Amino acid sequence: MSTALIMFLVFIVVTLGITYWSARQSSGANSFFAAGRRITAWQNGVAVAGDYMSAASFLGIAGIIAFQGYDGFMYSVGWLVAYLTVLLIVAEPLRNAGKYTMADVLAYRLSPRPVRAMAALSTLTVSTFYMIAQMVGAGALVALLLKDSGITYQTAVIGVGLLMITYVVFGGMLATTWVQIVKAILLMSGTVLLSLLVLARFDFSLVKFFDAIAHVTYLENGVQVTKDFFQPGLRFKPPYGPLDLISLSMALIFGTAGLPHILVRFYTVPDAKTARISVVWAMVLIGAFYIMTTFLGFGAATLVGRDTILANGGTNMSAPLLAQALGGDIFFAFVAAIAFATILAVVAGLTISASTSFAHDFYTNVIHHGKERNPGEEVRVARITAFVVGAVAITIAILLGPTANVAFLVALAFAVAASANLPVIVLSLFWKRFNTTGAVTGLATGLVASIFLIVISPSLMGTEALFPLENPGIVSIPLGFLGAVLGTLVRREPAAEEKFAELLVRANTGLGAEKATEH
Repeated sequence: MSTALIMFLVFIVVTLGITYWSARQSSGANSFFAAGRRITAWQNGVAVAGDYMSAASFLGIAGIIAFQGYDGFMYSVGWLVAYLTVLLIVAEPLRNAGKYTMADVLAYRLSPRPVRAMAALSTLTVSTFYMIAQMVGAGALVALLLKDSGITYQTAVIGVGLLMITYVVFGGMLATTWVQIVKAILLMSGTVLLSLLVLARFDFSLVKFFDAIAHVTYLENGVQVTKDFFQPGLRFKPPYGPLDLISLSMALIFGTAGLPHILVRFYTVPDAKTARISVVWAMVLIGAFYIMTTFLGFGAATLVGRDTILANGGTNMSAPLLAQALGGDIFFAFVAAIAFATILAVVAGLTISASTSFAHDFYTNVIHHGKERNPGEEVRVARITAFVVGAVAITIAILLGPTANVAFLVALAFAVAASANLPVIVLSLFWKRFNTTGAVTGLATGLVASIFLIVISPSLMGTEALFPLENPGIVSIPLGFLGAVLGTLVRREPAAEEKFAELLVRANTGLGAEKATEH
């Protein structure tokens, strides 16, 4: 395992070097929160892909496919299709109408204080959910790799948390961006190589590969069974399985456009055209990656086996154990180091989005009414928030333990984002009548509904669940839209309606956007 430790240390040294360089480049809020808006289209596209292809993608999806076949692959489909929503609805208007956060768009024509307060709460909630999943994956991975060195799951989670806080506190968005770029390149390289090695075991014959997938053998309740992993129903079983699949799909497809750590990436580019091109770059990389999850998951099911995976860390270890089976301990260490890089990069992105939202939206614009404070104070508050958010995520990840599937945990974060954030973003951009009451009501309804349904779902209550679906999206997303619409209809807000035309022009043309983001 010393090889794994060396690779981990190399990545840590490289990323800390990036952080040091970034810290010297960054001065002021614009640099800390938005990398000075100097990121090019390809850089931002690769960074978006790096931010998006999280531990849930590399570890969690591979694990779900390895254990639940076709049903697990539906996660890959949902996460890929989701970027069409981002490209067609969110990327360009967001870059043109905002400054640092999602709330900038909402506050453009609505009363800023209540909207920003609720948006900050929603951002912190979604980021924390997502971050916990990454921490769980990190802890399980590092503990498995370095168990001979005496590293426990708890120690691994704390170590990853401290590294992530270091990236954000000292390097800001510039460091986070470059860590994500390095990670995305490593992840794509490792996934391509692993996919080729899987196919090589089947003589590069898809027919042989698919035949093996149709005859996966493993122990179930002490009895050896053989199942066809192409057949649906291994995860989404009757009577509620089809509804659960629809609910999951809604959460994934609509949730991406409401994820704070994805949305803030569009503020790092100089203009809306660059934002659009960066989404295309991201879609190409993400699409290729999710197609290859087929080889990771099914390869682990056929070449490693469910029983071996369960005996060596659980479902999240499917991809690293596949690498070990195909390339020995060195390739195992390399793939594990990539997964480690994946987690660090995504957690850094989540942390900076959460700390930016709290410092910019809540501290500056809610508590201090948007007035100018002492130079650098907003950045200092963001850095303190990074410590707090990191500590909360570390604590909850330790309490959950290493066995929780990270793809499932992230899907819950998507449900909260789709239910709370997306309705108010869409209605703010496209409905003239939409007002402050509607935004606050929509955010609150989506947030409360999604979290409440998660609490009473089988995910947390098991067989005693009051709500039958694992993912609440099919109910909570319509409730989020309904809350926003009903809140809007309660009263009119002439000032918001008057500024709609101005927002529409700016969101679609970019007129005035640069002036607004300079101060």
